[in-house]
Amino acid sequence: MTSGVGAVEGRALDGELVRAARLGDRLAFEELLSRHGPGLYRYAVRSTRNVADAQDVVQEAFVGAWRGLDGFDGRSSVRTWLFAILHRKIVDQHRRRPPEDPVAELPDDDPHARPSVGSSPGPFETTSSAELVRALDVALRKLPYRQRACWILVEVDGLTQPEVARVLGMTPDAVRGQLFRGRRALAELMREWQG
Repeated sequence: MTSGVGAVEGRALDGELVRAARLGDRLAFEELLSRHGPGLYRYAVRSTRNVADAQDVVQEAFVGAWRGLDGFDGRSSVRTWLFAILHRKIVDQHRRRPPEDPVAELPDDDPHARPSVGSSPGPFETTSSAELVRALDVALRKLPYRQRACWILVEVDGLTQPEVARVLGMTPDAVRGQLFRGRRALAELMREWQG
């Protein structure tokens, strides 16, 4: 997760890029997508459990963001706004059709499906064990959607709980509760792997 001066500078740059994109600067919009696209894609893959579906919802979110640039009011970060758009697209997709195989393996050969290594390692970066990552993927799929979404957005994508609340349309207290229950359930599901 980015913090301090870097976060302020990143948010200011995002704001400048949004202003330029509103004036029709496609390169500015493409820069926004290149900055935030990998995190959005990781979230989409883990939420949809399907690479093709993830690509579709991310593309739909990008189109929605381009069309909705005038609606961005700056009350949240651009990142939070993009995740909220993506979340709505994922929910729409879930309503249209349930996932075909709820325990399908995530692709090992897709570098964007895995979290990227940042300055502070998250739960996936702390181990090189592919077996642990697979066990965690299976355990995450067993969580209810909101618990899984909260956990992924906080632990993998580094959003704060208030940001997750805005993305998912929940109160911060509800996010905190979902995160607590999700962490507790994951600990129980992973106990077999640890033992």
